[in-house]
Amino acid sequence: MPYDRTVHLDTDFATAGERVREAPSAQGFGILTEVNVTATLRAKLDQGMEEYAILGACNPSLAHRALDVDRSIGPPLPRNVVVRAEGGRTVVQALDPDTMVALTGLDAPRPIADEATRRLDAALTSLATRAP
Repeated sequence: MPYDRTVHLDTDFATAGERVREAPSAQGFGILTEVNVTATLRAKLDQGMEEYAILGACNPSLAHRALDVDRSIGPPLPRNVVVRAEGGRTVVQALDPDTMVALTGLDAPRPIADEATRRLDAALTSLATRAP
């Protein structure tokens, strides 16, 4: 089972990062956290790598509904969105909301995961179809 939703953007990392911070808001997501993996590895391990960031995106309404179904569903919340440079392009990946259903083994989160998937796909599509 694929565990991610991915788009490839023909733009640089910085521009893609700005667009990723804006696009989810139209679907009710906000960026709560940001980890600059490249800078962290350089500072902590003196190791280099391509530009790579992890953004924690959350739709409070969907998160609230999911937590009402199962209080232990928190680990996949917020939804991690990875922005990474790859050969002159930028890859944007997000954890597939269906993993929430698979991890819990419960049917109750299914409608929430379905709505989250529709919203996430709309945000990713807006990134992929936006002119550079």
